[in-house]
Amino acid sequence: MAQPRTVRLTVAQAIIRFLSVQYSERDGQRQRLIPAIHGIFGHGNVAGLGQAILQNQLEPAEGEEPLVYYQGRNEQNMVHAAVAYARTKNRLQAHAVTASIGPGSTNMVTGAALATIDRIPVLLFPSDIFSTRRVDPVLQQLEDERSLDLSVNDAFRPVSRFFDRINRPEQVMSSMLSAMRVLTDPAETGAVTVSLPQDVQAEAYDFPVEFFEPRTWYSARPVPEQSVLERAAATIASAEKPVIIAGGGVIYSEATDALVAFAEKTGIPVLDTQAGKGAISFDHPLSIGGVGATGNNAANTLAAEADVVIGVGTRYTDFTTGSRTVFQNEDLRFVNINVKAFDAAKHAADMVVADARTGLEMLTEQWDRLTGSYRTTDDYRDRAAQLWKEWEELVQPCFDEHPDQDLPAQTEIFGALNDMMGDEDIVINAAGSMPGDLQALWRARTPIQYHLEYGYSCMGYEIPAAFGSKLARPDSEVVAIVGDGTYQMAPQEIATMVQEDCKVILVILQNHGWSSIGSLSESHGSQRFGTKYRMRDEKTGQLDGGLLPMDIAQNLASYGIDVQEVSSAADFREAYRRAEENEHLNAIVVNTNLYGPNPPGIGWWDVPVSQVSELESTAHAYETYTEKSSKQRHYL
Repeated sequence: MAQPRTVRLTVAQAIIRFLSVQYSERDGQRQRLIPAIHGIFGHGNVAGLGQAILQNQLEPAEGEEPLVYYQGRNEQNMVHAAVAYARTKNRLQAHAVTASIGPGSTNMVTGAALATIDRIPVLLFPSDIFSTRRVDPVLQQLEDERSLDLSVNDAFRPVSRFFDRINRPEQVMSSMLSAMRVLTDPAETGAVTVSLPQDVQAEAYDFPVEFFEPRTWYSARPVPEQSVLERAAATIASAEKPVIIAGGGVIYSEATDALVAFAEKTGIPVLDTQAGKGAISFDHPLSIGGVGATGNNAANTLAAEADVVIGVGTRYTDFTTGSRTVFQNEDLRFVNINVKAFDAAKHAADMVVADARTGLEMLTEQWDRLTGSYRTTDDYRDRAAQLWKEWEELVQPCFDEHPDQDLPAQTEIFGALNDMMGDEDIVINAAGSMPGDLQALWRARTPIQYHLEYGYSCMGYEIPAAFGSKLARPDSEVVAIVGDGTYQMAPQEIATMVQEDCKVILVILQNHGWSSIGSLSESHGSQRFGTKYRMRDEKTGQLDGGLLPMDIAQNLASYGIDVQEVSSAADFREAYRRAEENEHLNAIVVNTNLYGPNPPGIGWWDVPVSQVSELESTAHAYETYTEKSSKQRHYL
């Protein structure tokens, strides 16, 4: 019997060669699955993956396509950039990330959690302790008397959709094949973590050449069973006041046209989540906007009255359900179309486990036969349109200048951006008060335009995410809206963007505090304690002195980029047009009012208040909390 052909490579070299010939395909479109890798090198990976990446760049083997290498500055940020790239590519492509042993690897855990929670693929290679234990303990190793095979990388297990540790070279083959399966599975995707002991990375093995043949991984569009469609259609057709909630799955499955077609066929109003905004254009007659804790009054009023909720590609976070206070109809039922059974089953729903686009298309095609041409009444659609009109009138002052304030509200800046950004441009934000304002106010016209990370609500996501999104869509204007709190947490990837001459516009809103948590603190009786950026006052002993002398504009300029600083919405509009014309990374610092105003809303979010307190403000807040929480219910 002939011996199989082999090639002798290190484990790290084999991994990089394997990744260079992996492809994904959906609807006949084929693309590189892993076109790039982000990395910071230390003793745990410099001679392993570092050497392999260098060899891939300088001396690629025949048929081996080089991976682009991006030099990161912070490991968590590298993961965020990779996540944003994959999200912008609708999860059909992903980036890999490598970090050194110890703190380099554990710095990636937050990014892994974000990716898994948001259902976004990313491939992580944390370096690990010696598999042979020849050097034990190695520098930065956690020693545990109970188990000698435990390392800090085990922290990745609960935040990864797939985790493996390569202790022998031949394990690479089964591990990498499993990793690719999870990365390309729309139901199971998230952080894929392959932990690489630093000695194993450099160990050589005779790998079968078949392992390095090009492979195409097909991203499936699961089709619902006919009986399931029939049950779902019957439930929907029994409704008098149904609503659709469009989640991120609508966008990732490229189901926006199918959503519009189904809404128009049935006359059902469409509400959206943070991840689903833009799935239907804001100016469509059936588009009612954001629902939930930070949603608008029109959407939340319809949701409260709804007798059937059709959730498409949503996982119903507490913000979407208003901590289970939004949906109040006693006869409420759910129909969930989701590629993931876990999410489809939520709220005792009629489960339609299917790709969002496929499920909606099949429902639309069979609608007349299944329901006798069911459609909502003219009165119901007119009421939805009237509620939306009233909301638009109510929030118009949020966009107007406030002559009684020295500085603009951040909502004025959002309104200006919304007017000036194109349909193919991308606005990026994550945590703080901004996501709430943006969900309530942003008028998204396309599924591309609105990029909010709110599953993990991770401060520090915005700047590296802008880098990743720009890599995915180089022709789009990418704008990262960043608070001064977030800026101080994670500005490091500005250096990477300068290095790559990556044109992004950074908009830093400076209000000298954490606006979101400050407002929450005040409303919950904690008087904005610890939420303003102030010097410690020698007299009071508290952080209630003067403003910090930090100059964010000068700090930004130290990266070698153009920076403008403005203090009005009118000046911001002029500055933004100049920023658009600038061919390089640049920034606008906008001095804004810490206290708003912010959009009004009837949504609620469950943040428990101290049941007993010596503070009158807290006691009053608890009374309000008790009244609001009484509306919570199980959806059974």
